[in-house]
Amino acid sequence: MSSTVTGSKMRAILIVAITAISFVLSGCGGMKPYNGPEVTRILVYKEDRKMFLMHHDKVLKSYDIHLGFEPVGHKQYEGDGKTPEGSYLINRRNPNSDFYLSIGMSYPNTDDVQRARAVGKSAGGDIFIHGESPDPRYKNKKDWTWGCIAVTDKEMEEIYPMVNLGTVISVYP
Repeated sequence: MSSTVTGSKMRAILIVAITAISFVLSGCGGMKPYNGPEVTRILVYKEDRKMFLMHHDKVLKSYDIHLGFEPVGHKQYEGDGKTPEGSYLINRRNPNSDFYLSIGMSYPNTDDVQRARAVGKSAGGDIFIHGESPDPRYKNKKDWTWGCIAVTDKEMEEIYPMVNLGTVISVYP
């Protein structure tokens, strides 16, 4: 009879543990699932510091953005502080980013690599749309990334579930 009580207690503990874990995981980051129209394209206008999530020709959401610390012109090589211009794909997701959450761009493409090699440098990589910097020195800076596109952490919570892998991102001067 004591083994039945122990078995019942163990089952109860297991159910409580599973429920607690499920609760914690479901609330992770405060992200809500996205059930709206598909984001078919992302448009970024560097000069205006604006990013638009599009469903075909309709704007679903718009965001004010921060760019690389040298925002004018196309990224030439790693470390130049420029945000790439052109069309790329969203090709990865990083829920453990140093910048809260991030989604990666397919930079560099073949042309980007050739351009950098022509000046004896690496094209670099790791270009993302991401949240805020954990470094307070960048809190009120207009353009502070190494070439990425930054939004607030709260905005990244909206963007992250909305944008699927394979989404085209077009970055204009």
